[in-house]
Amino acid sequence: MITPTESRREALTEVARSAAVELDLPYTPGNGPEELDRAAEAAVENGPVSGLVGWTPARRLRELQGTLAPLGAGVVPLKTPRGVQPPTLLTGNEKRSRQAPRLSRLLVDTYTTVPYADLDPARLAGLAYVVMFGMMFGDAGQGLLLVLFGLLMRSGLVPALRRFQRTWLFIFGAGMAAVFFGILYGEFFGPTHVIPVLWLEPVENPIPLLIAALIFGAVLLAGAYTVGTINRVREGGWGYALYARSGLAGAMLFLAVGLLAGGLLAGIPAMVIAAAVLAGLALVLIFIGLFVEAGGGATGGVQASVELVDTVIQLGSNLVSFTRLAAFGLTHAALMSIVWQGTTALWHPDWRAVLAVLVFLIGNAITFALEGLVAGIQALRLEYYELFSRVFTDEGRPFKPWSPELPESGADSGPSPEPPAVSHPERQTP
Repeated sequence: MITPTESRREALTEVARSAAVELDLPYTPGNGPEELDRAAEAAVENGPVSGLVGWTPARRLRELQGTLAPLGAGVVPLKTPRGVQPPTLLTGNEKRSRQAPRLSRLLVDTYTTVPYADLDPARLAGLAYVVMFGMMFGDAGQGLLLVLFGLLMRSGLVPALRRFQRTWLFIFGAGMAAVFFGILYGEFFGPTHVIPVLWLEPVENPIPLLIAALIFGAVLLAGAYTVGTINRVREGGWGYALYARSGLAGAMLFLAVGLLAGGLLAGIPAMVIAAAVLAGLALVLIFIGLFVEAGGGATGGVQASVELVDTVIQLGSNLVSFTRLAAFGLTHAALMSIVWQGTTALWHPDWRAVLAVLVFLIGNAITFALEGLVAGIQALRLEYYELFSRVFTDEGRPFKPWSPELPESGADSGPSPEPPAVSHPERQTP
């Protein structure tokens, strides 16, 4: 922002009210009108003009220029300096952004702030989470309870739940995923035979469920490698992506594992040979990347070798880790089977029917609470350790508009926290 010295404070007041600029100031911004004076003192002066450096979203540039022009001030776009990562603006409807952010947004932001150059996987992460939850919590009856609870939260009829109202869609989606897998498993508050088994019974067919979990995990890992490769290209170009463990080299190693498994299962020697060649090439590329990162030399070679072995082990363990989708789905089905067996054993057309109903209700309540907690935690663990570790290698910083509290502006709002998509602010000189 280039502005005559005499109108500097007035221009800064308008910038503060616009809440669209993050100023590069040599101190931690505070609140109150005195903040304007401190910002004015931090400006660089050159004759009759002074300037402050900061960031503003590209879509707000014209608006900012229009705000400052009547004050004799202007905006001069600058190129992004080398080695400087712009802040990431998580955009969205301003009215919504002052409320609690979407849970899919929180899934990513709890792990890291999306770097400026990276793709934002928030929506994909939310979808993957609810599907993994549903696979472990596969019961159509208990899933319907989650669906109804999500709709109840959306309605706002319960005052105590209104603060969590924006998470209703996430709970609704998790419930629908549980209903879907419950129908496949033939589970409706346990093996009650209310609905037929469309695919398999987890307790009776654990091996097919285990294989399905591995295949689903492989699909998720393939998606993570795809997004990770795109991010490595956007962060450092194709050269960087080629040697990165979470880029092309890592994706090639993952593909080699898939080819090897397919070749062995199908008995096709050509696939096994192709897998060996591809794996060798991938390991060489990964080693080179690790060697360069370690600084070269003998020490760098040892470090790169150790990390290369760790990369191979980690890939295998990450893939096997998805078997927990089957394991906890099997656990849920086994617990509900025990509850149903106890219910049927007690059921008689006399006073013992009351005991049977109590066993059924209490057993469902305990299983619902226990398995809901376990499935939620395990899905989160898979999201963070197996998937996000390949999508992100760096941490960004959020865009924080400079907006000190000004008594004369009344209810001027501060920065907009965490809405649903990522936009790239441009480097500006206010």
